[in-house]
Amino acid sequence: MKLSEIARALGCEVRGDGGVEITDVAAIEDAPPGTLTFVVDRRHARALGASRAAAVLLPPDAPDVPMPSLRSAEPYAAFVAAVELFHPPSRPAPGIHPTAIVAASAAIGPEAAIGPYVVVGERVEIGRGAVLDAHVVIYRDVRIGDAFTARAHAVVREGVRIGDRVTLHAGVVIGSDGFGFLPLAEGNRKIPQVGTVVVENDVEIGANTTIDRATLGTTVVGRGTKIDNLVMVGHGCRIGPHCLIAAQVGLAGSTTLGARVMLGGQAGSAGHLNVGDGARIGAQSGVRRDVPAGGTYAGYPAVEVREWRRASACMPRLPGLFRRLRRAERALGISAADESADGDV
Repeated sequence: MKLSEIARALGCEVRGDGGVEITDVAAIEDAPPGTLTFVVDRRHARALGASRAAAVLLPPDAPDVPMPSLRSAEPYAAFVAAVELFHPPSRPAPGIHPTAIVAASAAIGPEAAIGPYVVVGERVEIGRGAVLDAHVVIYRDVRIGDAFTARAHAVVREGVRIGDRVTLHAGVVIGSDGFGFLPLAEGNRKIPQVGTVVVENDVEIGANTTIDRATLGTTVVGRGTKIDNLVMVGHGCRIGPHCLIAAQVGLAGSTTLGARVMLGGQAGSAGHLNVGDGARIGAQSGVRRDVPAGGTYAGYPAVEVREWRRASACMPRLPGLFRRLRRAERALGISAADESADGDV
């Protein structure tokens, strides 16, 4: 495909030879000849001198480069569109594999592709254009909208509701029992988990993530939310629309996230708290109390990010400060008895 054709498809400006042939897209570090690469961070622009790429996608105000370029006000988004242009999504042919087991009472919309050893339970309803890869299990009484995709070994438990254009990656479990046990003298008694899960439209859930059903009521994943791999969402959580949740996050039961909340990898929350709209939580942070809308928090326990940065900057200096304090105590003649009375530092 000529560079000029790509420019028209992406709505970009061409600088240099628009007739150069582009065969694929590639990252700047290992771009082979004939490919289109991109640079967003100016610090990486110097790598273009050694790049074998045929052309590059840049912001409009970037300096001229020795190869043809496409210019876009949103170069990252344009590069994503270029990837989609060269690698359009593929899907298996419609049909039901002979090893799949589909209950007679299930209703599956047209153009569905049901793979090997899939199990679809009683009274399940699935909309148009579903793709169920090998070994997917859909329990009884599940309702799923159009354009549903479930990768291998995904499991949707009984009574769950899923909207349109939802993707579950391999090993996802939706609607497993919440962790509810009553400790008694004779042992731990299980609390029945009789609620459900609702996953709204345009949600994508990463591999091996688990979303527990509520004890009573509903666990909710709001529309447009994207969840990474290995995330645990506890029972009764309510995740607002358009949130981004990175890998290994853990949300304890009844955590509520507002709209467009962002959680960094391995962040965790205690249960029964609220994170306001647009809040951002840093990686490996521990949220133990409510976070206000628009707040940026980090650390354990999570605090406002400026406070956390100041505290983090002090940490390497603490041993030296401690030694100076000890020397000052000795110079002042503070005795061990005085120290024990006041508490050790």
